[in-house]
Amino acid sequence: FQERAMMKTMSSGNCTLNVPAKNSYRMVVLGASRVGKSSIVSRFLNGRFEDQYTPTIEDFHRKVYNIRGDMYQLDILDTSGNHPFPAMRRLSILTGDVFILVFSLDNRESFDEVKRLQKQILEVKSCLKNKTKESADLPMVICGNKNDHSEIFRKVRSDEGENLVSSDENCAYFEVSAKKNTNVDEMFYVLFSMAKLPHEMSPALHRKISIQYGDTFQQKSFRMRRVKDMDAYGMISPFARRPSVNSDLKYIKSKVLREGQSREREKCTIQ
Repeated sequence: FQERAMMKTMSSGNCTLNVPAKNSYRMVVLGASRVGKSSIVSRFLNGRFEDQYTPTIEDFHRKVYNIRGDMYQLDILDTSGNHPFPAMRRLSILTGDVFILVFSLDNRESFDEVKRLQKQILEVKSCLKNKTKESADLPMVICGNKNDHSEIFRKVRSDEGENLVSSDENCAYFEVSAKKNTNVDEMFYVLFSMAKLPHEMSPALHRKISIQYGDTFQQKSFRMRRVKDMDAYGMISPFARRPSVNSDLKYIKSKVLREGQSREREKCTIQ
């Protein structure tokens, strides 16, 4: 017996996109303040870098993909570095599928925060696995940002970052520069590979489609049309909003009550 895959309906402008629940994922970006979390997210979504710093409370983004005719959805949660609500951070961890932990190579305290976050993620997810009897892996990238700065400003050695991931094949370490766009694409490629997601979800490996093409995004004629042999397309949803806290709590409660039975992931509806 196989459950019929539940479909996630997402509105983008005047179009409606149906994404199978099993192809819907959440990426959570964590780290201290002013380490470049939002800059890395901006590189991923828009290929741009913003010089002006704006403190993040919590930003939510959504990107949908048509990859060889199959629809995928990636929700991105860009969290606050101040963590004013510990319970919200825990909920973000519980609902996350893949994680990026960011610190600044010129800031020792931000590296110490990443070590604390890594430990917390492993503890929280381990507790959830014990209750649900799940055996899924936990893909995670630890990211040392601002490697474009001079070595004289470096406060964290490369081997220290590598030591954090040496015992976990589902965890990788990268030194990147969001400003110079150094190693950012490579980082996402490895993260998606560890998560067993299509590597075409990486920024450099799909064609960017604007919202004006939303109505034809998943039509057969659009699926079959190849552009320079690239059969993968991505589109940012400009109107996506974070699912409610209540929806996230219901999702976690449902996972625990089902105790790991075979099921499709029920994604939260947009509130």
